[in-house]
Amino acid sequence: MRFVKSLFGRIFSRFTIMGILIIIQFAWMALMVMRLGDYSRSINIMFNFLAIVAALFIIYRDESSAYKLGWVMIICLMPILGTAMYWFFGNKRPSKRIKNKIEPTRARHRDDVRQENCLSEVYSDRILETIKYIADYGPYPAWTGTKSKYYDLGDKAFVDMLDDLKRAKHYIFMEYFIIDEGYMWDSIFDVLQEKVAEGVDVRIMYDDIGCIDKLPLNFTSKLENAGIRVHVFNPLRPVLSLVYNNRNHRKIMIIDGYIAYSGGFNIADEYINKVQYFGHWKDTGIRLEGMAVWNFTVMFLNIWNSFVPTEEDYSKFRPHVNHPQAFDSDGILQPFSDTPLDDENLGENIYLEIINQAEDYLYIYTPYLILDNEMLSALKLASKRGVDIRLVTPGIPDKKIIFRLTRSYYLPLIRAGVKIYEYKDGFVHAKNFLSDDKLAVVGTINLDYRSLYLHFECGTLMVGCSSLRDIKEDFVRTIERCTQIREENCKTNFFGLLFDGILRAFSPLL
Repeated sequence: MRFVKSLFGRIFSRFTIMGILIIIQFAWMALMVMRLGDYSRSINIMFNFLAIVAALFIIYRDESSAYKLGWVMIICLMPILGTAMYWFFGNKRPSKRIKNKIEPTRARHRDDVRQENCLSEVYSDRILETIKYIADYGPYPAWTGTKSKYYDLGDKAFVDMLDDLKRAKHYIFMEYFIIDEGYMWDSIFDVLQEKVAEGVDVRIMYDDIGCIDKLPLNFTSKLENAGIRVHVFNPLRPVLSLVYNNRNHRKIMIIDGYIAYSGGFNIADEYINKVQYFGHWKDTGIRLEGMAVWNFTVMFLNIWNSFVPTEEDYSKFRPHVNHPQAFDSDGILQPFSDTPLDDENLGENIYLEIINQAEDYLYIYTPYLILDNEMLSALKLASKRGVDIRLVTPGIPDKKIIFRLTRSYYLPLIRAGVKIYEYKDGFVHAKNFLSDDKLAVVGTINLDYRSLYLHFECGTLMVGCSSLRDIKEDFVRTIERCTQIREENCKTNFFGLLFDGILRAFSPLL
């Protein structure tokens, strides 16, 4: 009976119904276009001309060459359908609705995130250039007066998250790609209800597509009835639109303005290994306490106030308002957000900066390895100039096609000297870059097209922090639970190579 109920729920879920309606619209549109082409030779010529224009437009755009090549190939194979697919699924330009909502709010509060004078503590001119780049183009400043704690598992972070939530006195802001009902959410929700009763301002923002097959339809009503303010980011409607490309993939929890959590883990039981769908779930994150939390607060408020009709004075949320004592300082912390609203690929550029600066070693966790030419070339060149590069990817995938595509990049990297390891125990969802005991990034940014170009993401640049030692020790321990992939493990036949080539051609869609 339970199986039948579960099957019935999946068949008639909001995700399934919405998907079917959108597919019907897309199929109807494609059919009408093709019928018009068959009806008139001149119309067919016009459609093919538009496909050529679309291909030239893609080539002209300042984007990743691999991303452009994939879409041009799709349009060449299916001129009419491919052009429509690019417009709805591949066009990086955000919808005017989202841009017109968020950009004015960001512009009004740009002065709230100006760089203050802490850069004299940066001991490397090259690292200083990276910090200034983020401060200028994020724009998110670097901070001292902050200490960090690194978590090598979501399980461990969850314990501290609950303790900090229970101590909240003024406000709690939560922003997540996925929230799923279960032990983790129920534990948090119990605390949030207690906090609301105490007068704490609790706000939750989650991505609609990230949660569409997980949350019941009455979820927002349940939160609102409990006194929690809620915003569903970019809700899915049964209408074809390119607006669905831009998802909010960030994971942020802010408590009283001076404590923040971020990293790879969402709010669902698999992230703390209460359930295991793909073996052991390896995820990482950080806890910040101090001035750098302000960057996360501004990130949250900029989106919240863009869609919820309020205009708040941000200054009342600054870290020192609820913590007048001086904060402990441990290195330099620079939380940042990457947005699809501009042409600045901040996340990818920061990763490239770390790769290009590496001299001794570079350690990377990534769940997906779908590389453009710039990233692939940078990794290969760094390895060839003597940098010890090690990548850890999942041993048990959550998406088999993506896993096949990930493995297709192993061979050129291994031949360049990069060491690749697969996590034997399960799935790696962590997104870490660590280099030379000097700097690291821990955040939400995957090495795939959607994460680098289409989503709202966040991360934290960490320079000279004691947490860097913990990140390195975690990596060394994790490698002991991995299988190293060697060149002979990457051999495949002609049909395998052909299939991998097709996957790469369509990788912008994945």
